[in-house]
Amino acid sequence: MTNSSPVRLTIVYYSTYGTNHQMAEVAAEAAREAGAEVRIVKARETAPQEVVNGQDAWKAQQERTAHIPEATPADLENADAILFSSPTRFGGAASQIRAYIDTLGGLWATGALANKTFSAMTSAQNPNGGQETTLQTLYITAMHWGAILVPPGYTDPAIFASGGNPYGASVTANGQPLSEADRDTIRHQARRLVEVTQKLKG
Repeated sequence: MTNSSPVRLTIVYYSTYGTNHQMAEVAAEAAREAGAEVRIVKARETAPQEVVNGQDAWKAQQERTAHIPEATPADLENADAILFSSPTRFGGAASQIRAYIDTLGGLWATGALANKTFSAMTSAQNPNGGQETTLQTLYITAMHWGAILVPPGYTDPAIFASGGNPYGASVTANGQPLSEADRDTIRHQARRLVEVTQKLKG
């Protein structure tokens, strides 16, 4: 491949109330501005529909994103770069994201996920609510695939401004819109993922 071939980025997210959906959209916009072809997909909802229907905000988010396709293994097979965005649940990724990961055994077995670049983002209600461990365990999963990890590190002042997490964008979410500092970190992480991937493709 040559540098004229655009990076194909797949963003996989799960979002109960909307934070990680917002994060995915910000990342997608920045990645497209950096020249990538971007596909956003959502992890399939595994909670019973009656549970979702019992919480207005959860149901509203489901309805808002009904047009976004559910993630399949093919979405990663056809990608050069992968970005996951998941809420933190007890120090790890949401079960919906883990359920999606569990469908990837066939790709892993054939080596189809090896050498793709990978980065991750998360949110939690508290700054110390397991955000770092969620990102670390997602990276460990990607290491099993043979993926190339592309965390943001401290490669831009935006990382410090939004809380200083070198593993990935991590938003303290209480139902409010993303702060501009969080948006800047997400944009930087997405651009960096595209730029590193483009270098590897060249």
